[in-house]
Amino acid sequence: MTALTLSTAAASGLRADAIVVGVAKGSASGSGDLVVAPGAEAVDQAYDGKLADVLKTLGASGAEGEVTKLPAPSGFKAPLVVAVGLGAEPEKDASYEPEALRRAAGAAARALTGSKKAAFALPVGDAGDLGAIGEGALLGAYVWDAYKDKGDAKAKNGKAKNGKGPLAEATLLGAKPRDRAHKAALERAVTVSEELNRARDLINTPPNDLNPEAFAAIAQAAAKEHGIKVQVLDEKALAKGGYGGILGVGAGSSSAPRLVKLSYTSSKAKKHLAFVGKGITYDSGGISLKPAGHNETMKCDMSGAAAVFAAVVAAARLGLEVNVTGYLALAENMPSGSATRPGDVLRMYSGKTVEVLNTDAEGRLVLADALTKASEEKPDAIVDVATLTGAMMLALGSRTFGIMANDDAFRTAVHEAAEEVGEAAWPMPLPEHLRKGMESATADIANMGERMGGGLVAGLFLREFVGEGITWAHLDIAGPAFNESGPFGYTPKGGTGSAVRTLVRLAELTAAGDLG
Repeated sequence: MTALTLSTAAASGLRADAIVVGVAKGSASGSGDLVVAPGAEAVDQAYDGKLADVLKTLGASGAEGEVTKLPAPSGFKAPLVVAVGLGAEPEKDASYEPEALRRAAGAAARALTGSKKAAFALPVGDAGDLGAIGEGALLGAYVWDAYKDKGDAKAKNGKAKNGKGPLAEATLLGAKPRDRAHKAALERAVTVSEELNRARDLINTPPNDLNPEAFAAIAQAAAKEHGIKVQVLDEKALAKGGYGGILGVGAGSSSAPRLVKLSYTSSKAKKHLAFVGKGITYDSGGISLKPAGHNETMKCDMSGAAAVFAAVVAAARLGLEVNVTGYLALAENMPSGSATRPGDVLRMYSGKTVEVLNTDAEGRLVLADALTKASEEKPDAIVDVATLTGAMMLALGSRTFGIMANDDAFRTAVHEAAEEVGEAAWPMPLPEHLRKGMESATADIANMGERMGGGLVAGLFLREFVGEGITWAHLDIAGPAFNESGPFGYTPKGGTGSAVRTLVRLAELTAAGDLG
């Protein structure tokens, strides 16, 4: 992964492949003229104060994520200047938003794929800005090439034969390497980014290599490395425990399901959070088979479990003073002679029975068992994460996840945490009238209800399996979990690691006593 360092060196004397500076659309008099952002004063001076004019000649506008490259001025040891757009210049006495800095750093890092070192001279007002830039650089530099031909065993830097390796080192200028807050911001950026990129790797891994057993083994190895207690229930233990939802979904696959419990504990903790992740390592739809054209990216249906896994490990690495338990509900949903059929009734871990009307509504079945299990320890709050419904994508698009909860204040807190870390989210309701659509003449509840509002119906179904009196939120990340279009900002094509940063922030706020 890309190395992240701090430096007080002058931009002109730094040996690097490129110097990254920020530019924006000026706000003075509403002119929209291009302006050079703070942090790049030395670079601008080397162009005799005309860097903005040069960039305008090259077509730069300062638009968010826009990247313009030009030769470095005389006397610089770096041969290249990379100007990245920050969007609109903030009003007088205001600072650039952390998310604008994060996205700009990410766009620049992507543009410098294959480079050894880049120095980032973006606006740094405080440690928060520094962390955002570091996070953006590390996330934007992400490259997924594990299955690319590396060619000769002596290939340098492990670069793919037909591609380029990630930016090797990002040095942040304008920082104070000895400042405690700056060092902490750097360490947090590295930890969160490394774990988020680990989640991306898992999401991008083909399902023939990442089945439930393989995912569980990866979780066990990480738990051992970071002092996290781990428990894995295999198919025999699941059957003995009565986990009918997880077993029912995995019944059609030759790869047996797993339920993984990861427990990070702090001796100073006063609160306990439980995270539950949907981990369908491949979703064919089961007997209710998905139509052609809808199967190719279904390796991403374990993105919720990947996010939970990454968040628990990040909490452990950061040493947060909160207990965090993660549950990974892992199964592969396949059609076969042993698969669950539409019309079958499953007895869940809670004891409730569910009539399966659609085997492609499987995520809520594995989550139901895991939510019941998580409720047994009476945590202060439970948050589940899942690529649950196409309906949520229709409602919110491909970049925003929905938030439902059994407590309005908690839903608001989760939304605010997501906004704070730069993850687009929106609060959604749980209309009581939609519950009636899941009534079943055969079982306690059906796994399907009304078609309209399907994402909300799924949330209502999950609520049935949350322990009484426990605060709960549901994040439907179906839209942003897997980016099928081109990369943007610090977001690559493929697995994104959606919700990891929100979960980590919730853990931090809980540890600080600022979340309920």
